Amino acid sequence: MMASAAALICLLIAAVGCLYLVFAAVLAANFARRAPLEPAWSPAVTILKPLNGDEPALFENLSSFCAQTYSAPVQLVLGVHDEKDDAIPVVQHLRASFPGQDAGLVIDRAVHGTNLKISNLINMMPAARHECIVLADSDICVPADYLSRVIAALDQPGVGGVTCLYHGVPVAGFWSRLSALAIDGHFLANVLVGLRLGLARPCFGSTIALRRSHLDEIGGFEAFSNCLADDYAIGAALRRKGLGVAIPPFLVGHSCHEASLSELWRHELRWARTIRTADPAGYAGSLVTHPLAFALLACVAGTPAIGSALAILAILCRIVLLQVTTHSHGLAAPPYWLIPIRDLFSFVVFLWSFCGRDLTWRGRSYHVRANGTLTTDEGAKPS
Repeated sequence: MMASAAALICLLIAAVGCLYLVFAAVLAANFARRAPLEPAWSPAVTILKPLNGDEPALFENLSSFCAQTYSAPVQLVLGVHDEKDDAIPVVQHLRASFPGQDAGLVIDRAVHGTNLKISNLINMMPAARHECIVLADSDICVPADYLSRVIAALDQPGVGGVTCLYHGVPVAGFWSRLSALAIDGHFLANVLVGLRLGLARPCFGSTIALRRSHLDEIGGFEAFSNCLADDYAIGAALRRKGLGVAIPPFLVGHSCHEASLSELWRHELRWARTIRTADPAGYAGSLVTHPLAFALLACVAGTPAIGSALAILAILCRIVLLQVTTHSHGLAAPPYWLIPIRDLFSFVVFLWSFCGRDLTWRGRSYHVRANGTLTTDEGAKPS
């Protein structure tokens, strides 16, 4: 009886998960069909790019911000903590390749809190000259009309910030392909469904655009110096001021450069525990986004025929979701044969993310408090 009850529960979750993927595919198509906003103004913009090391595709990513078809002045501020940082030669190459680009480099060892990315941004802010601030992570690549579309969204009534959804761009072989597949086949679906059902209020490091005056109102970057999910916290702070966070209908690229299984595991575990910390109830409910795993568990629990059928259906639904996403946004087709591996790996990460609060980030060990703040834990082993 216990095996039968367990099998029925697994079958139910798997079936709901398949419906979830179909719903996500419909939302993905609708998102891509939304008409872009036309910019009514073109203010001068400062783009902040905190850097740490010479990541794969760093030059290409930074170059995309220098190749904008934007009619107003654009200041690019790049920042590192160490004068020996491997990103500095890349910045020098960038400045030589785009001599007309206003690009400055800030090197400052000062540390403010435990979040080193936010610490870097605090050091960079005195160099920012313009009212409109756009923050984007170093692993982001953008289209030429990126600034125009982001600023058009920022100009809408009641909007205090703009963020962007993103797709995965593998740049380091097999493991980076698995990482990109997680973004395209899992992350995007979860965000779109969460937005549609009113369960998600995201803000991503892929892009955070806001006015300097609004940044000052929420306490500046200093207010987030110990936060793990600093991007989410910035969005939440804007909303507490009665300001919306807009998401324009296009994707930016996120470079996935995991070169090993251990690197992929550490990155995705940090990502999962970040989401779990920011939205614990929603994260727990995301178990329905793993239909393949529950279909296979149903097979083990005593319903192999129905479980196998649902497992095949779950893979097909994931393929449909990916096809809709890639076709709608003109992306390259993903390696569909990796879908079963990717889905089961995501399920293992999901389960393990509940087993502790330790993580590694940029080679340093941290412990995440229940309130989402970070403490350094130099003696902790990487999770």
